[in-house]
Amino acid sequence: MKILMIGDIVGRPGRQIVREYLPSIKEKLGADFVVANGENASGGNGLTEKNAKQLLAAPIDVLTMGNHVWKQRETRTYIDRYERIVRPINYPPKTPGQGHCVYTHDGVRIGVLNMSGQSFMDNLDSPFTAADRVVPALLANSDVLLVDFHAETTSEKIAMGYYLDGQASAVVGTHTHVQTADARVLPKGTAFITDLGMTGPLNGVLGVKADIILEQLTRKMPVRYEIERQMPWQLNGVLIDIDETSGKARSIQRVYEIFDEN
Repeated sequence: MKILMIGDIVGRPGRQIVREYLPSIKEKLGADFVVANGENASGGNGLTEKNAKQLLAAPIDVLTMGNHVWKQRETRTYIDRYERIVRPINYPPKTPGQGHCVYTHDGVRIGVLNMSGQSFMDNLDSPFTAADRVVPALLANSDVLLVDFHAETTSEKIAMGYYLDGQASAVVGTHTHVQTADARVLPKGTAFITDLGMTGPLNGVLGVKADIILEQLTRKMPVRYEIERQMPWQLNGVLIDIDETSGKARSIQRVYEIFDEN
């Protein structure tokens, strides 16, 4: 089974890439199942229900989230109705939404787990403790286990990769919007990359217009973020080949597509 996991979808450009280009990319890569991080899809902050419906109507099977999951206030009212949206599991127990789920595709049971890091992030429960709590049950009920670890520091993401090596089929990092060059299969069979990157504008600073960020950094004045909308755009992610019988990864390769008007 080939799994395509896509980095943070940012704003309108990210949504348009998914709508217009993802079908042909999925076909070209031969991907069977697509997981994408959607926590930046609405104006760079959170995910509205309208945009959630739009993304799930594209060839995206599951949307994972992150620290911006509640930036759109409406999310807390609709998220429980969407079994194909998974938010970080280490929020408190009564938080709306689900932190993991198992989906069936062509007879293969695919578990998806979303967790948030602790370093320089919101003060949530330990993702390592959360993994101890839920991974055994997920492994008992799924053939393939995919983990989106939404975290700030490279060290914490690498540590999680090794922590779940041999249990998860894949552990991929999201959040920092810059694709890393360390895609590999860890010693016990888990596909890993520190960060998938992002899907949205190529120019700008993590999806935001560069002049706005430069104003903030050079003058130390408050600014209003605005997503860069001009092409070129990019889609970042990984394609993972997994043996659905053993749940181990055979290979992982980076996906880096550029779109321009020229």
